[in-house]
Amino acid sequence: MAQQDSQDRTHPASQRKLEKARKDGNVARSQDFGHFAAVAAGGAALVVMAPQITGWLKDALAQALRFNLQSLASPQFMFERLSELTMKLLWVVLPLGFLMVAVGVLGSFLVGGWNFSWKAVAPKASKLSPLAGLGRMVSKHQMIVALKAALLALLLGVIGAVYLRSHLEGFVATLTMPLPTALSHAGDTMLGGLMLLVMLLAVFALVDAPLQRHLHAERLKMSHQEVKQEYKEMEGNAEVKGKLRQLMREASKKRMIAAVPTADLVVMNPTHYAVALKYDDTKMGAPRVVAMGADLLALKIRDIAKDAKVPVLQAPALARALYAHAELDKEIPAALFAAVAQVLAYVYQLRAAMAGKGKPPGDLPELKVPVELDPHHGKPLSQETDV
Repeated sequence: MAQQDSQDRTHPASQRKLEKARKDGNVARSQDFGHFAAVAAGGAALVVMAPQITGWLKDALAQALRFNLQSLASPQFMFERLSELTMKLLWVVLPLGFLMVAVGVLGSFLVGGWNFSWKAVAPKASKLSPLAGLGRMVSKHQMIVALKAALLALLLGVIGAVYLRSHLEGFVATLTMPLPTALSHAGDTMLGGLMLLVMLLAVFALVDAPLQRHLHAERLKMSHQEVKQEYKEMEGNAEVKGKLRQLMREASKKRMIAAVPTADLVVMNPTHYAVALKYDDTKMGAPRVVAMGADLLALKIRDIAKDAKVPVLQAPALARALYAHAELDKEIPAALFAAVAQVLAYVYQLRAAMAGKGKPPGDLPELKVPVELDPHHGKPLSQETDV
């Protein structure tokens, strides 16, 4: 089953999976590149500091071989001399070691980039399982790493042995040379061998860096099912999204129905569209749409408005223009200000007449609705009433 799943992973990793892998500490790393950088930096430091190191070694060796009566009479003095020489040696070795470690870590980051994650070092039950550990040991990645490490160790050993054998007489000859000459000759010989090792490490690093990127990309490949699942997670399940949209529509419909009794008037066309408007000159800069609907919803808005004694006016062109261009809970378009103002003025006169404060306004005047805002302008009546 696992083999079949591995064969099905043919799609490259998505950006989302790559980011998740980085958060988990799973990035491409090349140990060989880090080893090459560390050894090369150490060799370069030795070359640059060769005169100082040679002088220090000469002085240290001369001091170590200097004896007097006090050193022969007191074993404690010999221990102090050894401790002193050890500390001087550490002052040379430790900075060089820190330099090599820092450059090696930096070289490793050059392949996969800087990344820090606690998840990579967090304890996991799967890491404690012998079966899971055995599976990781015999995996394709581990087999490649083991074979590459064995080949590198073999080549380093062969090159080192061949080089030492070819320069054996030179090392023996240093015993007959004066101390400064012997140190310089031994340093040059060792530097030549180090250069060969660095060149071999450089070859392995040039191969290992792209190889690790390739293996990392292979490990993160996705199956067709994973791609589909990720798309669902990012875009959302279609059924869930449809249900959410339905719930939102129902909630919006309930809010509209509840806002109809607070409207100042409802404009209709005459049964297919209904738009409820509200205007408060102390709070609003222009009339605002509080409810709008078509067909059955328009009829429901009309019935609720009549029950709440909200005026319902038949203004087909204005109703169509408002339904097409106005937005719920927002002010009406500026181009319809004049027509809506006429309707509001008519309603206010009608209310005043009903309260006994004026004469009835008569028929609703012709409204100034721009023809370009009426989606049914110029169409036959049969087309106008189709929704």
